[in-house]
Amino acid sequence: MNNLTDTYAIIGAGPSGLAMARNFQKFNIPFMGFERHSSVGGLWDINNPHSTVYKSAHLISSKKMTEFSEFPMDEDVADFPSHYDLCKYFNDFADHFKLRENYKFNCEVKSLNKNEDGFWELTLNNDEKYLFRGVVIANGNLSEPNKPDFPGNFTGELIHSKEYKDPEVFKGKRVLIIGAGNSGCDIVVDAVHYADSVDMSVRRGYHFVPKYILGKPADTVGGMIKLPMKVKQFVDKKLLKLFTGDPERFGFPKADHDIYESHPVVNSLILHHIGHGDIRIQKGIEKFEGKNVHFKDGSIKEYDMILLATGYKLHYPFIDSKHLNLRGVTPDLFLNIFPPKEDNLFLIGLLEALGIGWEGRYKQGELIAQVVKSQLTQPEKFNEFASSRDENNEDLTGGLNYIKLDRMAYYVNKDVYLSKMKKYSEALI
Repeated sequence: MNNLTDTYAIIGAGPSGLAMARNFQKFNIPFMGFERHSSVGGLWDINNPHSTVYKSAHLISSKKMTEFSEFPMDEDVADFPSHYDLCKYFNDFADHFKLRENYKFNCEVKSLNKNEDGFWELTLNNDEKYLFRGVVIANGNLSEPNKPDFPGNFTGELIHSKEYKDPEVFKGKRVLIIGAGNSGCDIVVDAVHYADSVDMSVRRGYHFVPKYILGKPADTVGGMIKLPMKVKQFVDKKLLKLFTGDPERFGFPKADHDIYESHPVVNSLILHHIGHGDIRIQKGIEKFEGKNVHFKDGSIKEYDMILLATGYKLHYPFIDSKHLNLRGVTPDLFLNIFPPKEDNLFLIGLLEALGIGWEGRYKQGELIAQVVKSQLTQPEKFNEFASSRDENNEDLTGGLNYIKLDRMAYYVNKDVYLSKMKKYSEALI
């Protein structure tokens, strides 16, 4: 057993893990990181066998709204960087701040257990053991595929988007993409250029945002005037229709939620290709039968290949779920970071919000570091924070009625979230 009871472990070296490492470094808190891949970058390294990116993958938010503020991306990087640009960015970030030397690579965490003294026993897949004062889980939320069970059996080729890397796989095939989130819409546009035919099965409606408005990245336009959320939703829906039209006219169902109550689809090409007849929208799936797919409107069509763009589910196989305060399948955490009653266990990166970028994860890391520091140097302030943590009653929605899906359980309103983070951060100073 490697006894490191003055040190904190970080599980993962993707964007969230690096944000945490940088903040522990800034606050002079000893830490050791573990990453199962051979380098940093997480899913943005396409050579990582656990990566979920594909050859054509780019950010759907602009670099200026996504980058770490203390380490801007190079000027020659495009507005919407590719995964190659982003992998280089995270490697440069790690090298600039000399974070690699605190990481062990090619090390997968097999188990994490709290002992009777309150320390965390971490065991690697090679059975090497460590004892830490605390642990930050930063293993990401986009690695474990969500594969719905459909009635029947499809005898063609069936893959999940995690397995998809290159559009050559569609060549000469009749293809069905199931799911119309951002990855699904990216992939269906890839397929248009290779497949014999391309359909997309869609259960619910979406709001579509173009990548550019008036020649600028859409997420950088506006924001000068702060409007009440209901007014903003009304105004922005009207403006979007001017740029994208009505998605229902292209065959999509009517959205069952207002704009900003789920992540919009940021894609300038899918409606273009539907309008040109390159993509056909189908209803939800009733069942599979051989190579035939039965849709809920009664229609039947034959396909050679189905790709499930059905998202991902949270995956923490190394820790007992009792420590995570699960609500359904999602950890119910104070500020999406702190499990109740746990003084030295933290999750970073369990966060989604329009426009929050990696800087939001950086702010999470900063608050975790401040909490750790207060435990050691200002116990009274820490106890006040712990009391709020255990009550766990902060509303982070800003009054938005987010759709009731597992993937939306950790969605927050950016402005509300950052103001709450600032409030607790200032209280610990």
